[in-house]
Amino acid sequence: QVQLVESGGGLVQAGGSLRLSCEAPGRTISSYAAGWFRQAPGKAREFVAVSWNSGTTYLRDSVKGRFAASRDNTKNTMYLQMNSLKPEDTAVYYCAARLRKSDLERPDSYEYWGSGTQVTVSS
Repeated sequence: QVQLVESGGGLVQAGGSLRLSCEAPGRTISSYAAGWFRQAPGKAREFVAVSWNSGTTYLRDSVKGRFAASRDNTKNTMYLQMNSLKPEDTAVYYCAARLRKSDLERPDSYEYWGSGTQVTVSS
C-alpha cells in the first residue's frame, strides 16, 4: 500500500492562487497516472484533474483555464496549480495514483490516496 501526502492547501481570497503538492514518501510513483479530486461538505468526491508521466493532462471543464496539473518525476511529486480561485472551489482536495480501471473520473478507479488538504476560498 502506498500512502500519498498532500500539502499546500489553505485559505485564500477569491481570485487568488494556491499550488497543491502530492508526494509518496519512500515510493516511486512517476510511472502512475495521478489524479486530483475534491470533496465539498455534503457532496460527493469529484474529479478535478489527472496527469500521466508523459506529461499529458486532462481537467474537468469547470477548472479548465484556471487549474493546471503537472508533475516533477525527478522529485516524485505531482502538483495542482490553482489560479483565479472561486468560492465554489472550496473543498478538501485529494491526490490519487495508479489507475486500475479505465474510468479516470471515478474515485474507485484509483488505488492509492492521500488524506486530503483543505482549500478554502473566501468571497
